[in-house]
Amino acid sequence: MSAEDNQTPGAEKELARSLAARIDELLANLDAEQAQFADAIAQVAPQHAFGARNLVDYAYLRSQDLSELQDRLSDLGATRLTTAEPDVRSRLKAARNVLGAIIGEGFVYPHAEVAGAFALADEVLEHHATTLLGPGRQEAHSRIMVTLPAEAADDLDLVRGFVASGMQLARINCAHDDETVWAKMIANVHTAAAQAGVEIKVSMDLAGPKLRTGAITPGPQVGRARVTRTEAGEITSPAKLWLYPEGTEPVVPEGLKGRPALPVGVKPDWFAELEVSSEVRFYDNRGSRRAFTVTRLSEAGALAEGKQNAYVAEGTLLEHDYLRTRATGIPHTERRLRIYPGQELILSGEVAVCDPDQPGTLRIPFSLPEIIPAIKPGEQVLFDDGRIAAVVTKVDGAEAHLKVTRAFEGGTTLAANKGINLPDSELPLPSLTPLDLQHLEFVKANADIAAISFIRDAKDVAAVIDAMGIDSETGLVLKIETIPAYENIREVLLEGMRYKNLGIMIARGDLAVELGFKRMGEVPRFISAMAEAGHVPTILATQVLETMAKSGLPSRAEITDAAYALRAECVMLNKGPHINDAIGVLAYLSRKLGRSQRKNRILLRKIRSWDK
Repeated sequence: MSAEDNQTPGAEKELARSLAARIDELLANLDAEQAQFADAIAQVAPQHAFGARNLVDYAYLRSQDLSELQDRLSDLGATRLTTAEPDVRSRLKAARNVLGAIIGEGFVYPHAEVAGAFALADEVLEHHATTLLGPGRQEAHSRIMVTLPAEAADDLDLVRGFVASGMQLARINCAHDDETVWAKMIANVHTAAAQAGVEIKVSMDLAGPKLRTGAITPGPQVGRARVTRTEAGEITSPAKLWLYPEGTEPVVPEGLKGRPALPVGVKPDWFAELEVSSEVRFYDNRGSRRAFTVTRLSEAGALAEGKQNAYVAEGTLLEHDYLRTRATGIPHTERRLRIYPGQELILSGEVAVCDPDQPGTLRIPFSLPEIIPAIKPGEQVLFDDGRIAAVVTKVDGAEAHLKVTRAFEGGTTLAANKGINLPDSELPLPSLTPLDLQHLEFVKANADIAAISFIRDAKDVAAVIDAMGIDSETGLVLKIETIPAYENIREVLLEGMRYKNLGIMIARGDLAVELGFKRMGEVPRFISAMAEAGHVPTILATQVLETMAKSGLPSRAEITDAAYALRAECVMLNKGPHINDAIGVLAYLSRKLGRSQRKNRILLRKIRSWDK
């Protein structure tokens, strides 16, 4: 073959030269970009220096439209830059070397400078993940975090089951329970881990500011005793009343089959005349005649069972053996508002309780009235995870006037203590409330990781690091759950990198509420890519295998979603009656996929299913 035959055709050389010039321009621009962020990069902890520089590089890369460059590089057999996150410069230099070979320059950058760069970046990220989250297991890239229910404080076997199924981190939500319960949970986690011979770290989520609806006037004092039926209508367990003497606490026996027994207070002298087989008769709140038979009797109370549902109101007249008493102690029903499209509402800092029976516009109390003046007309207000949406029409002192833009035509219910999101508003709130700061001291003394909510910008992160203490050994996880946190992700990560043991949590549920579902396909991926570029471990949270945890059977989409979630360094599962099954499935998927994918890079291992 002649030398002429070996030469690259002129058109391809010309294309390669133009692409090489574009790559050179990008590399020069990266230098300029890093110069702009030199002060921030200089402030990060030493172990984050590589990641901080690469994060700035990647953020610049994503600020450019490189789609045409990618296509042209692909035409020449060079890298498309689609997996540049671990080390942006090495990927660009690799592409430049290929182009240099095509145009006859040879390798512009030493092979040693490019080869192994991704492996080194992966090692850095894995080291950070191991430091924060603990070691991975059995070739699995991702770890499994499980939210502990309150029962974990008193049930060591429950925690042992989580560990045996594959739990690698335990999560405690500080929005529930108290320090006494948390301490018991942590003790059981440590005991179960020691018995299994594994390391289980404990992460505690601080609640952050609570933007919630206030109280609603209670409904009537009416309780319901219900039978349980098969699909064919046959009764499998009766309706139950627990009759107890007034002045004592109703202690309903545990382990009763079917629906819960309704506690009903009665006069002590009337109760004293009850016997097993006594028939208690009454007209319920609907005027229906009902009869319940006493099947169990003790000093604490009597269990009466019936074959029909019954609504028992405060003051319902009960009779047995010609003796009468009035039902007492019936709790108020929880009242809910019904909100309609186009309805006008007032989000109020002036009323403590919403009374739906009052004439005029419905006034919904707000848990943080001090921030209402920060809300502006035209901004969105979302209720109950976005089920109801409204727009602000006017702000008058401590009240914001709203018009509902999204609700079901037949009305959407809204209860007390439901979440409120203000995605468009700049809220003068700290990420850590006074109660959070109190809980943080417990977390630093007893847990391994503090997870912080309501992060919006670098100032929030700086305040959190000040509260943690820059030299603290406790891991820090920043929860990315608001629009500002997403929009400021570069600055949030750079500020967080001042702290040596750092991770982020992508809270998909809260993000979905604020962003809307249309953008949920792209935003978590971008946040994850930015964290990977910074070599910061990621925890993916919310609704992973949620149907399986609740019902025991996953949906098809859930399995696909779980496989995607396992690209993160950790996946969080929420609690549910079938959580052990969900842990087991996720652990299996993690082991299986850990051998064939690394973040967004597919490893082309042999598919053994095709072997004959």
